[in-house]
Amino acid sequence: RLTASAADETGRLASEWASVTDDPGAQTLLGARPTGVGKTRYMVGRSRALEEISALVERCAPLDTTVLVTGESGTGKELVAEALHRLSGRRDEPFLVINCATLEPALLESELFGHERGAFTGAVARKLGKLELVGGGTLFLDEVGELPLEAQAKLLRAIDRREFVRLGGRDTLRARARFVAATHRDLDALVREGRFREDLLFRLRVVEIRLPPLRERTEDIEPLVKLFLEELRVRIPTPVKRFSDEALAVLERYRFPGNVRELRNIVERCLIFCRDEVVAPQALPAEVRAAAGAGEEASGGVLTLEESERRQIVRALEAADGNKTKAARMLGIDRTTLYAKLRRYGIGS
Repeated sequence: RLTASAADETGRLASEWASVTDDPGAQTLLGARPTGVGKTRYMVGRSRALEEISALVERCAPLDTTVLVTGESGTGKELVAEALHRLSGRRDEPFLVINCATLEPALLESELFGHERGAFTGAVARKLGKLELVGGGTLFLDEVGELPLEAQAKLLRAIDRREFVRLGGRDTLRARARFVAATHRDLDALVREGRFREDLLFRLRVVEIRLPPLRERTEDIEPLVKLFLEELRVRIPTPVKRFSDEALAVLERYRFPGNVRELRNIVERCLIFCRDEVVAPQALPAEVRAAAGAGEEASGGVLTLEESERRQIVRALEAADGNKTKAARMLGIDRTTLYAKLRRYGIGS
């Protein structure tokens, strides 16, 4: 259970983690309104899914619990790992990342556990692994599903018994780090195939945080676009000030196989090539227009009444700078009705 002091500290750090954006309806990764303090981050939005992720991060961050972050590529798994570190008592210790998919098995074990001189051909000197270098900080194991079985056994020992041995070494060393892992793979399927240890999965998945793809939280697209505009305009000379409602509607119909990372690339491309202050649908990449248009044609090009109402409410809140009384007046409804609709559609305040 979190103590009052821990909760206060979590709240203070949540403010520091806030992202910079002008969208009054947007929420940061930790569910609070942006304060303009801290480095720009990409976990921004107003969706209910983001609220649930924020609650999990806040609850788990002050603990030493091992966390498994799952989701498609580009959904922001490393950002969640960073947040867990930044909001923990380990925040003044290192946050180190090792990508299990980018190294050969022998090199991966050396990178993770370190090695002694002569441990293998080319090992001309002792090397400390990231598990040793991270000390009492957080070690983020990205794409942990790609870890070879032999390395999985050694990782299990490090997590379970808090000890490890460098390659070619004899001394047993203490593992003090907190472990956060991430994958886009189905680890349960890998267990059934004999490619991932079930006991390691149990130790990694004490808490699982699933990041939904962007296509499942389309209400987050607009605040993300605003965030990327603000960030990218600092280094890209461009007349672009905003995306039109029509362009945003096209983006909301697109499926984003590359998720948030792809959205950022699209915004950057528009800033480079668009010569107008407002990005129209025609300025979006052709493949985006084609894919989104195909999706619109398949659904008859007509929004459901609920989706149309939800978008109108979001637009009214933006036009009213988040003032619900003013937004209700613009929509021609009373404030009680507006609050009910906000709850119904999971629109953050």
